Amino acid sequence: MASGDSTEGFTDQVLVEEKSCLRTLILNRPRQLNALSFQMVSRLLELFVAFEDDPDVKLVILKGKGRAFCAGGDVAAVVHDITEGHWKLGAEFFRNEFILNYIMATYSKPQVSILNGIVMGGGAGVSIHGRFRVVTENSVFAMPETALGLFPDVGASYFLSRLPGFFGEYAGLTGARLDGPEMLACGLATHFVPSMKLPLLEEALKKVNTTDPAILSAIIDKFSHQPPLKEKSAYHRLAIIDKCFSRRIVEEIVSALEGEAVNGDDLISAALQSLKKASPMSLKISLRSIREGRLQGVGQCLIREYRMCCHVLRKEVSKDFFEVSGIDFVIFLSNSFFENYSKGKLQMQGCRAILLDKDRNPKWEPSRLELISDKMVDQYFSKVDDEDWEDLVLPVRSKLPAYAIAKL
Repeated sequence: MASGDSTEGFTDQVLVEEKSCLRTLILNRPRQLNALSFQMVSRLLELFVAFEDDPDVKLVILKGKGRAFCAGGDVAAVVHDITEGHWKLGAEFFRNEFILNYIMATYSKPQVSILNGIVMGGGAGVSIHGRFRVVTENSVFAMPETALGLFPDVGASYFLSRLPGFFGEYAGLTGARLDGPEMLACGLATHFVPSMKLPLLEEALKKVNTTDPAILSAIIDKFSHQPPLKEKSAYHRLAIIDKCFSRRIVEEIVSALEGEAVNGDDLISAALQSLKKASPMSLKISLRSIREGRLQGVGQCLIREYRMCCHVLRKEVSKDFFEVSGIDFVIFLSNSFFENYSKGKLQMQGCRAILLDKDRNPKWEPSRLELISDKMVDQYFSKVDDEDWEDLVLPVRSKLPAYAIAKL
């Protein structure tokens, strides 16, 4: 049986398949690479809450239709509302999305995310927090927000900060693309299953009548294997990544990379190029966010990131987010552009700069790292100065499994 989004005007953006104790949710906007609309987020939130309360549901699978799992958040309407002066409507999108992320991170039932294709930005938020993350040879992961005037959100300061060494700082600041084997090696994924075996895996999971993660893991193990990393994989270079990205501030990271780049290292040169093209303000707040995330639970990270999003939407310190006219939006999500990026053929330097004016010269403000004071960065982490504004309030969670409790 299948059903879709009941919101009028938005049909079947999330498909629901029922089979015994299994519920399979399918993100169904393939032409938009399954970018999350407000309606999709609301529908997913509704379904996850309902399934958790339903004793007949033992397992939830989340996957995408077409060649992408989810390319991020499609918030074109958010940008429109903000340009019209309604920043709080944009904040509402992030509020619902972050609550969904929190429920997934603390879910009392197993979630299996099948990441067969692009998973970026908001797509990571609805998958990486789940108990099982299955990748394939088609998987491409990235958190490209610093190149777009934003910062890795959706709880990324929690999961990036828990990657080995300072690999999370590397991935979060540079927006580096990671393939399926790299996702498995660093812990973003739990299993690697060749795409041709996915139908068999799903058939096996349909026979499940348990919430026991050990039993489910054993089932997935039957279809998975340990894939080799490519010779030039960034994960082979953890020592030099740690050496550079462990530095205290962004300027020191750049300086360390410049010192290593003289040796003609392609990885270092690419990382350095990405940092120099990114929004300086985004780099500053992203590094601090990931560092704070190391000492915080997932709920604390989401509450802080919500504050940061609201400051971005209010344009209080920098307007870099609007320099790109909004990432993960309709123009940016044109298939040819996003696919080229996922294959490494393009560096993202702002939606306006690359797609509208085509000058490849984003006008970041402040334009250089040294022009950004600690006080400017601090503002993103403070409460919003608006009498009608409220911090993100997360639902109370109870009767959670040990792995979910550990995230609180």
